[in-house]
Amino acid sequence: MEPQTAAGKVLWHFSMSLDGFVAGPHHTMDWMTGATFRPGLVEEYAETTGAVLGGRTGWDAYPDPTGIYGGAWQGPVFVLTHHPEDAQPTPGVTFLSCDVAEAVRIAREAACGKNVEVFSPTIGRQLLERGLIDEIDLHIVPVLLGDGIRLFDNPGGAPVRLELLVGDDGKAAVDVRYRTVPGE
Repeated sequence: MEPQTAAGKVLWHFSMSLDGFVAGPHHTMDWMTGATFRPGLVEEYAETTGAVLGGRTGWDAYPDPTGIYGGAWQGPVFVLTHHPEDAQPTPGVTFLSCDVAEAVRIAREAACGKNVEVFSPTIGRQLLERGLIDEIDLHIVPVLLGDGIRLFDNPGGAPVRLELLVGDDGKAAVDVRYRTVPGE
């Protein structure tokens, strides 16, 4: 896969379980313990990210912007919420109560030509519906959670066609093969 570039894109970016969850119940992330990622991945995203846009529920579960990319990234964080008045003020974090398109505009401006990373399934889905997501970056962790917060949950909605950015065939299916780990 080509390295991520800082091109002013809006990225919907997550590590995800094989069954489509980006967080466990109550936004737990302990399921990622022991997962390995390709060398330089964290640094790649830390260098190309100019701003982060997330939702209030995720922020309330992890209200520390210094933990983004294990502390390797620092920059403006925007939290979209219906109730900014009860949010705990945090340096570097701006609580927004506006339309998602306006939130992306604000984050893009703050990103200064780098990418805006969307760390919210709900906001990402809304942006996708409006054509405001440039890329979806997923890192599939070899685990089946069975419950939690899905990346894309749109019952009754129309399918969203995507183009694969790896390889020569943008319509190619991605082959993944795992085996179960006894005793876990």
